[in-house]
Amino acid sequence: MWNRSFLILHGVENRRPAEHWQYDLALRLREHGEQVFYPQLPDPDQPALDAWGDAIEAELGMMRGERIVVCHSLGCAAWFHVSARRGDTPAADRVLLVGPPGPSAFSWDAIAGFTPEPLDLSRLKLAVATPRLVCSDNDPYCPEGAAEVFGRPLGCDVDLLTGAGHLAIPDGYGPWPSALDWCLDPGTRLTVN
Repeated sequence: MWNRSFLILHGVENRRPAEHWQYDLALRLREHGEQVFYPQLPDPDQPALDAWGDAIEAELGMMRGERIVVCHSLGCAAWFHVSARRGDTPAADRVLLVGPPGPSAFSWDAIAGFTPEPLDLSRLKLAVATPRLVCSDNDPYCPEGAAEVFGRPLGCDVDLLTGAGHLAIPDGYGPWPSALDWCLDPGTRLTVN
């Protein structure tokens, strides 16, 4: 029986390509004998918040032991909404938020329904432990700066990476050893690839 399990949530237009750091993370965690859930969320090109929320809740229902959630991009925004649904009862023990899209990104019709704008970020209970936010100083999907937009109101522990873009394949984020290290030891600081 597992004493912890991991849920990995991808972003928009993501079909879990083998070159992505999340795919590699799922493989590495499984090699360490961990229980990993890495679902293909419904309709990644035209995602719907309710469908993604329901899929995430279904995955959470299968997790055992300590629940650790790793989100990238739109997966972060989906997690905000799942957390808001649950109110004061966190759905996870630990959460890693990587490259959440900023306010200007939600002008894109495909993801507009995921906007965290109506949520009171300062009241969200994302996890039992302090959530970790990893963001870049030049993310084109969050030019407003994720450390300020999300890190401060959510009370996150922040790792701000220099020149890391959106922390995706075009930015060199295939295997990302420090993401694996954080999963296995939450005291690990995340660094550039």
